[in-house]
Amino acid sequence: MFATTMIVALAAPAAMAQDDSDNDETSVQDTIYVIAPDFVPREGQSATKSNIALIETPQSVSVITRDQIDLLNFIDAQQAVRYTSGVFGENYGPDLRFDFVTVRGFTPKQYIDGLAAPVSTAIYSVGLDLYAFESFDVLKGPSAALYGNSPPGGLYNQTTRRPEDEFSGELSVKYGTDDYKQLAGTMTTPLGDDLSFRLTGLIRDRGAERDHVSAKRKLLAPSLTWDIASDTELTLLGYYQSDEVMGDTNGFLPVYGTLLPNPVGEIDPSTNLGHPENRFDREQWGLGYEFRHAFNDMVTFISNSKLSDYDEDTPTGIYGSGGVIDNDFDGVPDDYRTVLQSNFTYRESVESFATDNRFDIDFDAGNIKHDIIVGYDYREVENVADFGFFYGTDTIDLFNPVYDYPADLTPGYSFAYNDQTLQHSGFYVQDHIGLGNLFFTLSGRYDDVTIENNLTGGETEQDAFTYRVGANYVFESGIAPYISYATSFEPVIGTDSVTGNDFEPSEGEQIEAGVKFDARGLPDGYELLLTGAVYQITQSNVVSTSPSVTPVFGTQTGEVEVQGAEIELVSRINDQLSINASYSYTDSEVVKSSTPQEVGAPLPVTPENKASIFADYSFVDGLLAGFGIGAGVRYTSESQGALPGPFNPVVYTGEESTLFDAIVRYDYQDWRFALNGSNILDEKYVARCAGPAGCTYGAGQQVIATVTKKF
Repeated sequence: MFATTMIVALAAPAAMAQDDSDNDETSVQDTIYVIAPDFVPREGQSATKSNIALIETPQSVSVITRDQIDLLNFIDAQQAVRYTSGVFGENYGPDLRFDFVTVRGFTPKQYIDGLAAPVSTAIYSVGLDLYAFESFDVLKGPSAALYGNSPPGGLYNQTTRRPEDEFSGELSVKYGTDDYKQLAGTMTTPLGDDLSFRLTGLIRDRGAERDHVSAKRKLLAPSLTWDIASDTELTLLGYYQSDEVMGDTNGFLPVYGTLLPNPVGEIDPSTNLGHPENRFDREQWGLGYEFRHAFNDMVTFISNSKLSDYDEDTPTGIYGSGGVIDNDFDGVPDDYRTVLQSNFTYRESVESFATDNRFDIDFDAGNIKHDIIVGYDYREVENVADFGFFYGTDTIDLFNPVYDYPADLTPGYSFAYNDQTLQHSGFYVQDHIGLGNLFFTLSGRYDDVTIENNLTGGETEQDAFTYRVGANYVFESGIAPYISYATSFEPVIGTDSVTGNDFEPSEGEQIEAGVKFDARGLPDGYELLLTGAVYQITQSNVVSTSPSVTPVFGTQTGEVEVQGAEIELVSRINDQLSINASYSYTDSEVVKSSTPQEVGAPLPVTPENKASIFADYSFVDGLLAGFGIGAGVRYTSESQGALPGPFNPVVYTGEESTLFDAIVRYDYQDWRFALNGSNILDEKYVARCAGPAGCTYGAGQQVIATVTKKF
């Protein structure tokens, strides 16, 4: 039974209380509906590359299960982390192209099925649709000891839906605000005694809060599992996705009228200072496999490989630039309503091959249990990016925009941004040692990286040793305190926009202490995972994206420190009440930088406080059986929009926000009818203001109706 929100008819309440298995007669009024049975995560395979329970893992890990995704109607990764501690999304509003997420102040790397995604130079996200995945795992803190390519804030790994040996599936239709239309489905079926097949697909056509914006997406993800023998299995995994986005999707609104007062009036969130002919095209695919062979009860070999291709193209990218016009440069806008338009074009191609091969060795040595992983992975990436830029003389009115064709609609791609080849290999070892209820996790990895700059002919070789040591004790009650120390090494593809040199590798370290609780000491019917942690991170050679004349501008700021505290609860009680709750405190600071103004400043889009809680209740018997209601509230404190500097003397702060979400649904047999609303009070706030011309409103009200048929 695949893990998504489902309806299972069980025995009548009285029969359940008496455990009377002989009572086969159940009236409609007495039917019990079990919703989201896999709401609470149990295993954290991404964190350890093995099936070690989350309670035994000395690291903060958040697993957003398929049940959570479906119940709360998360559309993308940015929405999926709304109720997750230490992770922040939607900092650029409702972007229709990428997933902008930060973890403990850093931009995480994206992994798909345990292998690095073919991310672009500027954006560490490929935007693959969330519907393709079974779970969304966030590993907080350095994970380089197993993955190599990982910043100290963490990474996220998405696990694709897999075939199953019983026929099942779903078909869903969505319609919502901003003309949101979607048809999606997944189906798995056996093809014989040894073969199972799954096909997942999606078609989406939607508008946006901003005028003259539309987005179309097509996704197809097939997979095939072959049970070669009782101890040998091969799964083929593939995906294809195409995106077409028209219009200016993302902000670049002036600070006057958004964050600061404008005597002419407040800028409406629907205002589009770009052009309806703006275009973003993306096509990507991946094809790979996962092979498992158990030599015996102690030794298993796992091989995972994927060939990926990613292409994006923005032939026209007109946007409002420079803020409101100040011709005499006296610091006061001329009329508070006229904005220049510029045109930024960009294209990038990423070809990637990644493979990870490891032995998982389990054995007992007296009273000591060992779960050892010995592995080698390799990754090769070809990355080519070019851009064009035209600083226009055309203007647009903030409050009465007229979309004339600017002087240069298509400036082409006259400047090379990046042309590099990366070869990255790593050898890693981990031993998870159990002495009764006491567990030690020891991990070490050696990375060898070669980066060839095809523009200059230069070659950079980088190597590093990273490690993690951790310990935790699991009491019989289910309480498990832990402590860990871990380091990170991140080979960085790209060129510093300030110095013109290749990026240097980043290095980081973290110490973390925390406690977990998995409810094993509570009565039956209680499922939960409660985690709390305090940590301190130090990283050098941090790459940050800053505002500039062109939107793509990356430079390494030096050294930063982040310290914080987090608490997170995912719970399900008596198959009726599901709860997501979290709180995060994040204190970040630039401690070293070649730009003196940056020293002492917090990291951009890193709010100090984030708090959230969502509760969903299911009526399981009586006349209301099948109905469910849910409500949530999310608070995020203000955060700086950028780092200060000579070209950014004034730093603006994004506004704090308190947003409310709600669910109303009805489940009957194999059908679900749901109405999900986020930011239902339609609070208007500036999520980020990177500069006088780089302000973006946060995601506004979204209401989506869903009809799902299970089979």
